[in-house]
Amino acid sequence: MEYLLIFISAIFVNNIVLSQFLGICPFLGVSKKIDTALGMAAAVAFVLTLSTIVTYLLQKFVLDAFELGYLQTITFILVIAGLVQMVEIILKKVSPSLYQALGVFLPLITTNCCILGVAILVIQKDFDLLTGVIYAFATALGFGLALVLFAGMREQMSLSAIPKGMQGTPIALLTAGLLAMAFMGFSGVDKGLSALFGL
Repeated sequence: MEYLLIFISAIFVNNIVLSQFLGICPFLGVSKKIDTALGMAAAVAFVLTLSTIVTYLLQKFVLDAFELGYLQTITFILVIAGLVQMVEIILKKVSPSLYQALGVFLPLITTNCCILGVAILVIQKDFDLLTGVIYAFATALGFGLALVLFAGMREQMSLSAIPKGMQGTPIALLTAGLLAMAFMGFSGVDKGLSALFGL
């Protein structure tokens, strides 16, 4: 039941984009069309889950073991960048169709602060490996949900008559704010579920 609470909380209550404001750059930049938003969401889910496993093992068996915790941020950045490059090379060789489908999204993930943020949060919250992976995957689903919803809203807005001064970035930021307020409605769900199941 604890895993279900972490899962629901990461997707709705503590959404990485709308509540913690990590990953805003791709959220605003890759959300003009639903198909590109879906591609970015899939790429983030894959890399976020994989990088959480690698950074967790690195933290526990290298940084903590040799008391090198002060190197955490730079190490995680290098590992994530290397992991993205490795995944890109492997996908190009093994599955060219998937590589073509992800396209430009894999290099964009290298600069996505959501990946680094989740890797650090897993360590800070002192999760074990399984809980960390569940949290990372749920966070990626929450990122994807917010991105696809926002992309759908932006596609709809492109068909609407918007005043000239509000077109482009201003209306996108206003819409993102309204979406974040909508997600605030989920703020008591995790507490309600934990009370219901006695956790």
